[in-house]
Amino acid sequence: MADDLRDLFATNLRRLRHARGLTQDELADEAEVSRSYLAQVETAKKHVSLKIISKLAHALDVDPVEFLRRPARRDRGG
Repeated sequence: MADDLRDLFATNLRRLRHARGLTQDELADEAEVSRSYLAQVETAKKHVSLKIISKLAHALDVDPVEFLRRPARRDRGG
């Protein structure tokens, strides 16, 4: 479960960063973390603290819950 959440966090972090048109360098600077650390978080190689989650959410202007939101399933209709 922990690895699943870490992967989900990493995927959402990348998605949100791309949606804002930010590079890793730009987001790292805004969130006051190293680009190397951010890259490791985005590849699910590092755990993140609540402090870092807060910094990233603030830098991306999102609610921290967005990092753990599962993708919506597509309605297959029928």
